[in-house]
Amino acid sequence: MAYGISTYAYFWRFSDRAPRPMTLPEMLRDTAELGGQVFQICDYAPIESYDAAQLADVRAEAHDLGLVLELGTRGVRPGHLLKYLDMARQLDVTLVRSMLNTADHRPDTTEAVSLLKEAVPRYEDAAVTLGLETYEQVSTDDLLAVVRGVDSERLGVVLDPGNSVARLERPADVVTATAPHVVNIHVKDFAFTRRDGWVGFTYAGCPLGEGLLDHDAMIAAVAAARPDADGINQIVEHWLPWQDEGFDATARLEDQWTQHSINTLLRSK
Repeated sequence: MAYGISTYAYFWRFSDRAPRPMTLPEMLRDTAELGGQVFQICDYAPIESYDAAQLADVRAEAHDLGLVLELGTRGVRPGHLLKYLDMARQLDVTLVRSMLNTADHRPDTTEAVSLLKEAVPRYEDAAVTLGLETYEQVSTDDLLAVVRGVDSERLGVVLDPGNSVARLERPADVVTATAPHVVNIHVKDFAFTRRDGWVGFTYAGCPLGEGLLDHDAMIAAVAAARPDADGINQIVEHWLPWQDEGFDATARLEDQWTQHSINTLLRSK
């Protein structure tokens, strides 16, 4: 498995809260400097407005840095997925992550299967894999029903077990159920902490290895279920809450978490 970093690991540093948001080339260079092998451009809206020359520049920058690129978006409407397939071709990307729902479209399993059957054959022709992420808006059972309903070697699951906790699904159960279909893994740790006065809990991210994610068990389960597991990339993400001290403190902690996560993964090789 190769190890990489997502735009989500730079969430605050390229947000509108940053005095000067990080650019995509800066994120690529930082990933390479940290030892990452892959960079996933995930839910990064500006990429959709890039013309062919700008996409070529991103591809060339990644190539020069020795990085493999992946893409991430949301939704299963064929037109949108084919737009991302076109970008994938221009960026030499072979993995596109998506999610079933968007802000204005929440297909049931039958509709999702029908829509994906329009787009996935084009992904097959281009040798690009589409991965649907586990998350709280869609049950793991329904997500797997869609993947099995389409029945393509080029459609699988992006495993992120922390997302499904908000649906009261146990991370270990999500890992076990999805392992045979996993094509990409998002690595972020998570924990519950008591609120002041012990009135409820906050569910948020934490440094890798300090929370509830059983990373070793997750990787072992996927490796046992997937004969091609060596080709599945692990991508660092975070759920880092905004810090009361402001942007500088938040950005500094985000950088520390990213370094810690990629170093932990590299040590586990």
